Amino acid sequence: MHKGWQHNYELGKKAFEDKKYDVALSYLEKVSREKSGFADVFNMLGLIYYSFSRIPEAILAFKKAVEINPNYTEVYLNLSVVYNEVGQFDNSCDTYTKARQSRKDSESYLDPYVKGKLANMHAGLGRIYKDLGMYEEAADEYRKALSLRADFVDIKTELGVVYRDMKDYPNALTELESAKKLHLSYPAPRIQLGLTYYAMGQYDRARSEWIEVLDKNPDNQLANMYMSLVTKPPCE
Repeated sequence: MHKGWQHNYELGKKAFEDKKYDVALSYLEKVSREKSGFADVFNMLGLIYYSFSRIPEAILAFKKAVEINPNYTEVYLNLSVVYNEVGQFDNSCDTYTKARQSRKDSESYLDPYVKGKLANMHAGLGRIYKDLGMYEEAADEYRKALSLRADFVDIKTELGVVYRDMKDYPNALTELESAKKLHLSYPAPRIQLGLTYYAMGQYDRARSEWIEVLDKNPDNQLANMYMSLVTKPPCE
């Protein structure tokens, strides 16, 4: 069974932290071939290459890391050390200067995978707060999650549900409509959007959302269940 790059990333990082550089190299090189946007992976690779005296490869890895994240001070310093060791003193000084400049007015940077993990941690807290009926706190955690990964459709959907539970229907509709557009074939936003319209007394719009789900997936249990709400007059 093929395991994804996340598996290699976690094992490679753990091996690097344990100073098992030969093991870390195998995993991290696989990650770098599959995902080229992780500055920390290239920094770790640079340090491993340097420890193995593979200097040209170390320089290339460090350069790739700062290309991805120009504010990565540690990498500039690592690169400066390598340049200094091989006698490229001008490059060393220039790189050191960039390291100092990168500290000023620098924007925070997180690798996409790390952002995803942090976003899911915030969403996990949001679910706990929601289960406890602490909706303001839940919404705050979901917003923090989406500030890291605005493309996580499930988290955007959950935020919309929390707004609905707070009777904040305008924000609920905004989040759920946005989630629906992010992933048109994903049924959850439409189902929750239908429930929101139903809660607002807009039964035709609720029916329309659930029909859209059933057109694509006639066996969707939730959509079928909720359709029964609009096939008879609503409870007074």
